[in-house]
Amino acid sequence: MINRIVLVGRLTRDPEMKYTQSGIAVTRFTLACDRPFTGQDGKKEADFIDCVVWRKQAENVAQYLKKGNMAGVDGRLQISSYEGQDGQRRYRAEVVADSVRFLESKGGGSQSQQQSSGWGQAQETKSEKPQPTFTNDPFSVGGKIDLSDDDLPF
Repeated sequence: MINRIVLVGRLTRDPEMKYTQSGIAVTRFTLACDRPFTGQDGKKEADFIDCVVWRKQAENVAQYLKKGNMAGVDGRLQISSYEGQDGQRRYRAEVVADSVRFLESKGGGSQSQQQSSGWGQAQETKSEKPQPTFTNDPFSVGGKIDLSDDDLPF
């Protein structure tokens, strides 16, 4: 059986990290994921999906992600239930993240904004990004390759 969820969205608020009684870090956050269509009023709609991540990755998410940051989540859907104060059974659906990728900050931001939010120098704004130059193509064999249809595996 398969239970796999892949999401890309923006955080709706800063992540909240806590520690269990045994000292394991757990961080909860909500992703806003755009729907691929517009509503009857012509506006884009979004789903707000609760996510939870554990251990070292929970600490990284709490430290480096903030409200508005774009993130990719790979995990599984978990449905849990509990009894509310009124005695009614309540259900909660959340994505338990196996992997969280930090994709970009909202609006791209400037280099100084990204450094102050923990993004560091690895990510640059589009205007500052150097264009690659290819002087020595490692895949060039210097000539034509003779292939027939019989040589291809498909």
